[in-house]
Amino acid sequence: MRPIFLCAINNILSGTCKEDCKFCTQSVRYHADIERYSYKAIDQIVAEAKQAKANGALGYCLVTAGKGLDEKKTDFVARAAQAVKAEVEGLNLIACNGTATKEQLLYLKQHGIDSYNHNLETSERYYPDICQTHGWQERYITCENVKSVGLALCSGGIFGMGERDEDRDALLNAIVSLQPESVPLNFYHPNPALPIKTRNINQDEAVEIIKKARRLLGEERLLMVAGGRELLFSGEEAKMFQAGANAIVIGNYLTTAGEAPDKDRAMLRSLGYEVAVSCDTH
Repeated sequence: MRPIFLCAINNILSGTCKEDCKFCTQSVRYHADIERYSYKAIDQIVAEAKQAKANGALGYCLVTAGKGLDEKKTDFVARAAQAVKAEVEGLNLIACNGTATKEQLLYLKQHGIDSYNHNLETSERYYPDICQTHGWQERYITCENVKSVGLALCSGGIFGMGERDEDRDALLNAIVSLQPESVPLNFYHPNPALPIKTRNINQDEAVEIIKKARRLLGEERLLMVAGGRELLFSGEEAKMFQAGANAIVIGNYLTTAGEAPDKDRAMLRSLGYEVAVSCDTH
């Protein structure tokens, strides 16, 4: 059995986004009951990175709310990255900060960021149904920018937001066209404040999406089950690994609670999987 890669998320700027993405509690438009704060203290980010590493995470993602990078946010993420790299060895440092130019991405790379996460979210056809304030092509172009400056690309999407089967196929094909190093598959987590009220996906469909993604991506890339894992696979995680997933998010997500890291490690042990100990594993 292949080792399972663990990734942790740190929401370092929360709930301040002005975009209208119907799936996102971080939008100020929907007044979701979440914790909202501006720039997190860098000392706290470093301490949380140390805890993530102690929990077995090899990927550590610095996430900021908002449509994309500006000068202030780029500088903040770069300073946070430098501080983490100075004190924590062996982490693959990921930035997830929305749309970004080549210049901004190169700056982050020069200051310690190894990978950039920017999800396509859904198909180009369905995207206007879930977001009106910016377009799908902006997302795709940012992903191309990531590749062009030599950062590793992490790009995936969300399933279960009311899209059709053909949208799911189109999203997977678009992701594959970018040849990302890692692909997070998220399954919609409903929130009463959001316009999308229900999730139109079940476990069997999710398993088929994982299988299809693995076939399309090949065996070498990281295929991560991220948001919504606990809703669809709690107690039946073996199904997602058997389908081809080889990575999970541990700990909490951006605005929702995840499983306790020690419980996830115990789950992996019970299924006979080892936790990856090197970023080279993927």
